[in-house]
Amino acid sequence: MHRRSFLAATLAGPAVARFGLRPNAAQAAEPAWRHFEITTRVTLLGSAGNCQLWLPLVQDANAYQAVVDRRWQSNGRTELVRDAHYGAAMLRSAWNDGKAPQQLELVQVVATRDRGAVAAQLTDSDRQFWTDATPSAPTDGIVRDTAERITAGLTDPHARLRAIYDWVVDNTFRNAGTPGCGTGNIKAMLQSGVFVGKCADINGLMVGLARAAGFPARDVYGIRVADSASFPSLGRSGDISKAQHCRAEVFLDDTGWFPVDPADVRKVVLEQGLALHSPQVRALRERLFGAWEMNWAGYNSATDIVLPGAGTREANFAFLMYPCAFTETGTADCLDPANFQYKITSRELVA
Repeated sequence: MHRRSFLAATLAGPAVARFGLRPNAAQAAEPAWRHFEITTRVTLLGSAGNCQLWLPLVQDANAYQAVVDRRWQSNGRTELVRDAHYGAAMLRSAWNDGKAPQQLELVQVVATRDRGAVAAQLTDSDRQFWTDATPSAPTDGIVRDTAERITAGLTDPHARLRAIYDWVVDNTFRNAGTPGCGTGNIKAMLQSGVFVGKCADINGLMVGLARAAGFPARDVYGIRVADSASFPSLGRSGDISKAQHCRAEVFLDDTGWFPVDPADVRKVVLEQGLALHSPQVRALRERLFGAWEMNWAGYNSATDIVLPGAGTREANFAFLMYPCAFTETGTADCLDPANFQYKITSRELVA
């Protein structure tokens, strides 16, 4: 059994830090911490009988993200659980008394600060874990052939990684009509020759190609929690029910976990109406090769997740980035908050 939590950190309890977390003197030159309160309210309307609900939880990421507080109230049986393979943290609620509506409110406070590479060491087993193929991201066949073609003639790891990043930016396109964040089925993308989708597709392609090239790599599923200092399309505050966003990071032996986000480059091209080779996009492209603006909170890196306690029923998607609920009338549509019914809001806390 593998238990890999976000950045190999331990699952946070109800309060692992105190509001007011700040860098010490040695860290004075580092980005400042910001604090965000994320509230998720769920009401499963018209769902009498047995119901189950899973909510992704923000997790500790040591250098740039820390859980400050977590609390909830529900009229069902609620517990903290983790999936058996990745150790992804989630809140699970169950109702079987036939009373409706089934309700839950989850409040999380998270501290974040803008990040670059995060120094780390990988054990042999962790290296293998984050390089292995997954059902939605194979590393053989067309995926490996494409990775080898992109990196042909390059030996320096940084140059090889940059070649993959540039290829993804240059060859993918964001499709506003793609439901949610996409599916992350990179084999189908490569076989079709049409590299379109949203963040789970574009950044999933980045991760799959990196793994096929021999790099440990992983998707990081999360949600935007504040407006962006760069572009309006890269942030969201207030009602963030549809602000889910997947990012990617790749392990470099001399650097550690290295953040990238080619999907957000493509998001700005589409939603800000800018050319790929415009000065603004070129600057963003450079910045997102090695940095993340942390107006976003990460949940987990669990791909093809198996929900604990769900039996043979599967989540809506291969990842847990949205609420997931099973009722006696079927699986609630996680991409339709109004009819699910859920609402996620965020606000920045100022000391």
